[in-house]
Order: sequence, then C-alpha cells, then structure tokens
Amino acid sequence: MDERTRADVERAEAAIVEHYPRLVRLTYLVLPPSMGRHRRVLTAHGLVQRALPRTRLRRPDGGLPAQRGPAPESGYDLVRQRALRLALAHEGQPGRWLPALPLVWGLRLFPRAGGAEELALDQALSTVPAAVRAALGLEHLEGLDEDTARAVLARAGAEDPDAAQRAAAQLDRETEAGTAALLNSGEFDPCTVQTRPTDLLRRRQRVRAVAAVAAVLTLGAAVAAAWPGPADPAERVETAAQRALNPDRLERTPNEQWADTSRVDFTAWPVRGRQAGDRKLLARALRVWAAPPPDTRITAAAGASTRPPGHPPQLLYAGLIDNVMVVVLHDGERLVRYAEPEDATPTLHFARVDNADLAGASALVIGRGNGWMRYLLAPWISEITTRDLLTPAAAPHGLHVAPDGVTDRIPIPSPAGAGCGRWPVARFRTSTRIVTAGPNTPFLVADLDDLVPVHLTAGPPPSGVPAGAPGEATDVPALRSWARTACSLGGLRGAGVRSVNMWEFARQQLPEDGGSATWACTRADTWRGPGRVTLRFLPPAARPADPGRTAGRAVNTAACSRFGPHVVGDIHWQAKSGKWYLLAAGSQEVGGLDATGGVRATAEEGTLAAPAGPDTPAEVVGRLRSGGSVRALRP
Repeated sequence: MDERTRADVERAEAAIVEHYPRLVRLTYLVLPPSMGRHRRVLTAHGLVQRALPRTRLRRPDGGLPAQRGPAPESGYDLVRQRALRLALAHEGQPGRWLPALPLVWGLRLFPRAGGAEELALDQALSTVPAAVRAALGLEHLEGLDEDTARAVLARAGAEDPDAAQRAAAQLDRETEAGTAALLNSGEFDPCTVQTRPTDLLRRRQRVRAVAAVAAVLTLGAAVAAAWPGPADPAERVETAAQRALNPDRLERTPNEQWADTSRVDFTAWPVRGRQAGDRKLLARALRVWAAPPPDTRITAAAGASTRPPGHPPQLLYAGLIDNVMVVVLHDGERLVRYAEPEDATPTLHFARVDNADLAGASALVIGRGNGWMRYLLAPWISEITTRDLLTPAAAPHGLHVAPDGVTDRIPIPSPAGAGCGRWPVARFRTSTRIVTAGPNTPFLVADLDDLVPVHLTAGPPPSGVPAGAPGEATDVPALRSWARTACSLGGLRGAGVRSVNMWEFARQQLPEDGGSATWACTRADTWRGPGRVTLRFLPPAARPADPGRTAGRAVNTAACSRFGPHVVGDIHWQAKSGKWYLLAAGSQEVGGLDATGGVRATAEEGTLAAPAGPDTPAEVVGRLRSGGSVRALRP
C-alpha cells in the first residue's frame, strides 16, 4: 500500500469513527425490517465497518483527484456511499449472510421501543422498497437536498432514484407526527440498544440433550430394554405452565353471559373475531407471551406486569385488524394484546385491569395507526358517538360498529409536542339490558395511548355535595368545564390511568369587577391505586378551550377524592388595571383562609383576595368548619 492509498484509507477510517452513529442509523433504516431488529442491528454495524476500503478510494466522478483545495469531506461521502450500497444489496435477500463482525453470543440486541407514532412509521417503512427508505434517510438524517440525495442514490445502485424520492415524499406527507423527529428517535437508533438473553431454556435443553445421548450410548441397549416404557398419553398430567400455554384450554365466556351476571367486567366478554378458532395463531400468541423472542416489541402500562401466564387465560378476540393479526387475552388481572404484522416484529401490550367496572371494561384499543385507533367494544355498549372535547357546543358524530364489536377508525389526540389542536373522545351508551344508575346511561372515555381508555367524569358543582360523588361528564356544564382542562390529559399518556375526574370546587368574584373565576381540581386515578391532582385557576376567557393557569399539583395523594374532599388553592393574578393580587379559594367545607409570609391577610369565608406583588411569597391555609385545617397545594 503506497502513501496516497494509506492516506485515503486513514481518512475513511477517521470518517467512520467520527460519524459512526450517524452511518449506522442510516444503514439500519435502509435494511429490510423483515430481518428482525436483532439482525438489523448487527448487520448495520457490520456493514458500516465493512465500508472501510482496503485500497485507495475512488472519487465520486471516477476522475482524477483534485489538484488544489482541501481534501473532500472526505472520506465521509464515499464511506456513506459504500455503506448505503451494501445496505441496498440486502433488499429481497432475507437469507443474505451476516457480516463477520460484530458477533454477539447469548444476547439479543434491539433499539428502545418507541410509541404509537414510531410503530406506525416502522410499519409503513416495512411496506416500501429499500431505496425509498434510503431517500428518507438521506433527507431527514443526512440533511441532503433533493439533487444531492438523488446523486447519492444513483451512485449507491438504486435503480430509479426519482421514483424513490417521490414515494418517500408521499410517505412523508402521510406521517402527521413528523418523519424527521421520528427517525431521530430511539426507535431507529441501533447504537443505543437494550439487551435480552437468548432462549435460555433451549440452550439448557441442548446441553442436557447432549449429556443424555452420551449416557444412553454408555448404558447400552440392556438398560434401555429394562427401562419402563412411556406412560399412556391419556395418563400424562400437564403442568401448570403447559396448561397455560395450551390453546385448547383457553377460557371462553358464553355469548349472552354479560346480560345475566352481577360481575360486569372483562370476565363477561364473549369471544369474538374470525380467527377465534385458529389454534396455531392462539398457540403463537401464548408462546410469545410466555417467552418473547428478543426482537418482540413490549409495551406495558405503568403498574402492569409482563410475567408469563400462570393459568389458562380468557380469550377475548382473535382476528385481522388493518392487515395485522390480533389476539387479546385476559388473565383476571391484565389484558394482553398480541399483534402479528405481516413480515414484521410481533408486539405485546400489557395493561392492568383488575377490579374493572362497567365503564372501565367498556372497551379496549384493538388497533392503532398513524393518527387513528379502533375500539373493540364491550357487548353491553349499544351506541357510540365521538366528539372533540375542545368544542363543547359541537354536535357529536355517530360511528359505525362492525358485528364483531370493532369500531371504525377514530382520530386520536394530537401527539405529544404537537400542540393541542383537538381532543377526540367517545361517548358510550349502555344497553337497556344492563341496569346501573339508569337505563342507557351515557359516559365519556378518552384514549391516552394505553390498551384501555380512560373514563372521564365530572365532580359536583361547588354548591353541591363533596368530591366523593362524581357524575358522568356528558351534560353541557361538564363539557364546558372539560373543554378548559382537556389539554392537560396529554401529560397522563401511558401512565396507567383508570379515570380522570374534573371537579369545580369553588367560584370566586375577582377584584376590580374582573368577573367570576372557577377553581377546578383534575384528579387522575391509576389502576395501581395512587392518584395525582392538578389545581387550575380558570378566569373568564374568550375561548371555550382556554386552559387557564395551573395553581397546584400533588402526587400519591387522596386530595380531591371522597377520601380527601377538602382542598385549597392560591395564585397571583393581575387585574386589568395592572395591579397584582393574591387569590385563594377552598372547597365547600373551608370556612376561612389565612395568608402568611410576604402577605398577611385573613378571610372568614371560602375565598380570599389581597393585594400582593407577582413574586411575593405566601403560605395559605384553609380553616375547616369542623375545626381542622388544610394547606394550599403547591405548583
């Protein structure tokens, strides 16, 4: 190797070392998703390492090297081209050999799982050719303009760069969450990976099998002849683990049991779906649940266990949803949704649902995509409509439901970080065959990225009974109140929330004829038990969805529930004159308020207003009519 060749190779090596994560991410994106995430991770690393040339690098135009000026960005453009060419060569060759390095024994590697938007994009990428994925990567990961990206694709061996760029632009337009942000997330980062062991039982069994074969050969035929024969298959006893994985033992609830039982929850759901009799599909779902392959996507709501089944679970659904085979199982404590996309990684989604009631077991998310989702409804839901929680005056829209209980697509709230332009919710009406607080009782549910929707309720007005008696959030006053607090639901995504109650606990006349303000407490209860609350100060507003201001927060608290019905909040507020005030208010049983610290003020009622600077510190304590006290919640 002469000096110029050595210099070229050293520049290429320096480019790989400096930009290694960037190159591996691009290569990982281009490789076929059907390889599985473990193989894609290792192959992406191997291809980038193989991109280091052994001889002098050629210039992109195949001509002579430049006579003057700095060296090309050197090695990077050419190394990227080599890695891209190697990745494109894997298209249509699922059995193509892996690079010699790196090798990983006893572990499986996979990037961190993302959310619904990343999953939807990954599924969309699996349906387009490698050249389209390369075009997206060159635009969003490499930041190349259209002409430069087209030239890179052509030199890397793409057959029709123009068509690839058109298809990439179309896919980009269909991705509402933003392709660039999603491709730069951890879902598509093969350099930040999680690890899991390979199949430990299979490895152990292989070792034992070798030892057993050696023992049998040593003992010989005499010992084998003396050994008692196998027991009759009918006399064999299944272990608990074997019973749990036997699709023939899945529990199946009769179709009409829900209308004739005192336990109206997931245990009353009948089996639905065209593949409910597909034994092979059910066996695969159970096996993946019991021992997930290394590249399985696993999502668990907060507090939900991912342990294998301990007994035969109940089958709720098995069928094809938007070209994805879906199986839903219930083990008495959890819902488990198994999804099997065509030529893609299987997914498991766990949600805790113990002690579910009629509303909590009213539906589950059976399918989810980019900007939409579908519910599978409980058999006792007779009607479903949808509405935007931010527009309380708008009429609800009817929604079609298939005979198997699967709804049409429903828009989902704006993704995190995308603002709060809409907040779709569903209103369910129960069947007249279920008698609860009243026949056909309607209630609202919202999707918060979990497997089960969240029940939305509204507390009584300030003049009513304490916070222990929330009602359904379906009348006009409740909808108007929820319009101002709906956007705060975004902070509860994926938190395993069971229900959210919005309680207006006080109203206050503002100083200087500022109108009437409302104090509201939003309480989110989780399936685990602990709750979190947010106090909001809602002054008069021109828009029905004005969120007001946050006045206090608390976690792992009983506040704003029937176990903690006393609450106080305070905030600094500026009047139209420019003057600042300390405002405070308490719930119904608060008979007086005391402010100390930088502000000294007392009120012999449930509200207080005192002049105070915008940054003047103050401690507010409410005096209960029963003789106790309660401190204001802090922001």
